[in-house]
Amino acid sequence: MSGAPKTKGAQSSRMKTNKKDEESGGNVYAHLDKTSVLQECRAFNETPINIKKCTHSLTKLIYIIQQGEPIGRTEATEAFFGVTKLWQSKDVNLRRMIYLAVKELAEVSDDVIIVTSSLTKDMTGREDLYRAAAIRALCKITDTGMLQTIERYMKQAIVDRNSAISSSAIASSIHLMRKSSEVVRRWANEVQEAVSSDNHMVQYHSLALLYQIRANDRLAVNKLVQKFSKNALRSPYAVCYLIRIATRCLVDDDQPDSSVFTFIESCLRHKSEMVVYEAARAIVSLPQTTPSEIQPAITALQMCCTSPKAAVRFAAVRTLNKVAMAHPNAVMSCNVDLEKFITDSNRSIATLAITTLLKTGAESSVERLMQQISGFVNEISDEFKIVVVDAIRSLCSRYPRKHTVMMPFLAKMLRNDGSYDYKKAIVETIIAIIEENPDAKVAGLAHLCEFIEDCEHDNLSTRVLHLLGREAPKTPNPSSYIRFIYNRVILESTKVRAAAVTALAKFGAQCSDLRPSIQVLLKRCLLDSDDEVRDRATFYLKMLTEASESLIHNFILDGLQVSPSGLELKILDYLRSQTYSSPFDLRTVPVTQQALSQPEKRVPQLVEEEEKPKAPKVEPYAAQLAAIPQFAALGPVFKSSARIALTESIAEYTVHMIKHTFANAMVLQFECKNTMNDQLLLDVSVELEDPDGEWETKDTIIIEKLPYGEVHSAYSLLEFPDSGAIAGSLGAILKFKVMDVDPTSGEPDSDDTYDQTYVLEEVDVNVSDSVQSVAKTAFASAWEALGDDATREETFQLSTVENIPDAVKKVSEILGLVPCERSDRVPEGKTQHTVYLSGVFRGGYDVLSKATVAIDPSDNSIAMNIIIKSNEPLVSDLVISAVV
Repeated sequence: MSGAPKTKGAQSSRMKTNKKDEESGGNVYAHLDKTSVLQECRAFNETPINIKKCTHSLTKLIYIIQQGEPIGRTEATEAFFGVTKLWQSKDVNLRRMIYLAVKELAEVSDDVIIVTSSLTKDMTGREDLYRAAAIRALCKITDTGMLQTIERYMKQAIVDRNSAISSSAIASSIHLMRKSSEVVRRWANEVQEAVSSDNHMVQYHSLALLYQIRANDRLAVNKLVQKFSKNALRSPYAVCYLIRIATRCLVDDDQPDSSVFTFIESCLRHKSEMVVYEAARAIVSLPQTTPSEIQPAITALQMCCTSPKAAVRFAAVRTLNKVAMAHPNAVMSCNVDLEKFITDSNRSIATLAITTLLKTGAESSVERLMQQISGFVNEISDEFKIVVVDAIRSLCSRYPRKHTVMMPFLAKMLRNDGSYDYKKAIVETIIAIIEENPDAKVAGLAHLCEFIEDCEHDNLSTRVLHLLGREAPKTPNPSSYIRFIYNRVILESTKVRAAAVTALAKFGAQCSDLRPSIQVLLKRCLLDSDDEVRDRATFYLKMLTEASESLIHNFILDGLQVSPSGLELKILDYLRSQTYSSPFDLRTVPVTQQALSQPEKRVPQLVEEEEKPKAPKVEPYAAQLAAIPQFAALGPVFKSSARIALTESIAEYTVHMIKHTFANAMVLQFECKNTMNDQLLLDVSVELEDPDGEWETKDTIIIEKLPYGEVHSAYSLLEFPDSGAIAGSLGAILKFKVMDVDPTSGEPDSDDTYDQTYVLEEVDVNVSDSVQSVAKTAFASAWEALGDDATREETFQLSTVENIPDAVKKVSEILGLVPCERSDRVPEGKTQHTVYLSGVFRGGYDVLSKATVAIDPSDNSIAMNIIIKSNEPLVSDLVISAVV
């Protein structure tokens, strides 16, 4: 009798604990121990079965598995066999927990197939509560071989009158498509019948499965869309899915059916908000839509903005935000509704509304918009503030004259407390405004100077100091910035002090009248406690005191734009040779497009740049080519081009070319792919032929074996002609032997081969292949330093371009030079513009160019005057030959 009160007290204590957990909102399973849970699972073997205890233990087991807790195969198998013994119980809740446990343990335990008969019995039994869950569990553990034995039951379940059973069977079939698609495709008739079900979820699932069955047949998919677009579906979920299928048809088809677009447009008048939104989202996401085509969708999204449901409002504003990037004028009609959302209690909706307004707002409404959001930004998190800052950046690029409004707003945000990422976003935005708008330079630099006076982030301070050293000397009053920079030398950390010393040196290099003052400040830096700061001050002081202007320009203003790995290799080679009679030649080191000291820029979240083929980095190819004995003696790679397609993407054999330029030779790398599954290609090579007879192939590396689906590279070595030519067009033919193989196994049918050729696109060698794009920080100083000995000038008409920006872009691409000091940005309405271009010719020779483009108002013809400078006359002749 003494034990009874004790048990009752323990139960009471446990009940109080559970109630306390519920009230606190805590997770009672948060701190489960795997070993303890597996120990509790031994209760499954007890007789009689304790239903409550087993249900609780199963819940814990499923929870730790879903949380990613690793369970050994032996432990999982032991737990699984314990679960199978619970089938003796008839308790409905416990049985449904058993099904869940079987599904979770199917991947980590052995011999799960033994419960197939029990699951099949439950699947075909009379208890509807068992059948749906049993179908899901059975399909989870069934392999391809066993699926055929339950195929008849699955067909019956798909068309079952009970919607829960039918939906479970169809959803399980969708998962089975991944491993047994051929078997599931035989159930198409039953699935077709299920689409006509009155139950919304059954209709949705059956339409999804029917689409997956026909997904590989484009004609069948089109027929499916045509059929169900005319026969109205009852389920709004199914209509949404049909809209997505129709959208994919419009995107994939070369000649889309107009009736499909008409169906999507008709869904804008559906009674379900979900369908209306899905149709509107589909229309605005279609490529190449006109403003008139998307206008009904914009109107529908505007209606969704008035919905009482926060989720619908959020979805509508988010979609309008995306549309505003491509069609800002179309979204302007919604601005009145969007302004109401600025005070919305849901901060996500408010942030999206503000960023949309910033993209679509008219120039006249900028001041009012800034006043509206000034109080709002203090109430949102830093993550949302960054989105707002990026939107302001986008707005300022559209309305440059409004920098007087937006710059003080950003400066005020910069003074508020915030995270590093938030501060970085504002600093990068102010810098972008300064770079894009010369009128904003003085105000922007003043705000940044004020910011670094009390900046706790060293990275941002050094970023601002780098900008001050580059831009402040070009302002009307450069001496006003020196105080802010020198304060950093006195007050800041070592990293910031070193950056400040470099910024001071750049002032001395560009402003000759300030040079004596800068030298005095640098002398004070010689007493700094850190050796990095002292070394920089010593070096810059020596340069500013004794060096010539050209040396000052090269060592202070221009960053060291070389490949780090290439520099390391060349220095090691120089040291190993132990021939120190001649100095180390920096011109032998491969150059790179970005200076070693160039700061990394953050990409705005709102900017969606279109993908363009980029030139690959030299370093991976350098090691790859150096490992080939035939190319080891060529030296470092000077430049590698982007991948150039020499065949159509759908051709039987695809070939992409990469041009690797060395000091005196060029290696052409041909990446070949065999798309024929019944062929094995042998001895694959590319034969080049120059009709002018100047270019000659010195060496060739073939691909010995090219199986189906694999990519391998063949190489051709060309030496630059003795005539001095650096450009030409070569004919290219892919040559190989074909061996027929079995498409399935890849094994050869016989040892017989036959020769075959495939004509490729012409290989063009251009002047730009011999020029690496390297920007000059101070173009004017570099231009003067080169002198006039190797200057070439030409004037000619441009007939292939229609405006000045296109002409600037074209001449930059032809010469292989990069625009400097943002001179490629042509102000609107200008009829004449000069662009500054720079680069390095192979061998380490600097190349600079001034190209002046003008439009004749009388006939709109475009003329260009171009001046080329280099430190080698022959280089100037070769570069200007590209445009003559």
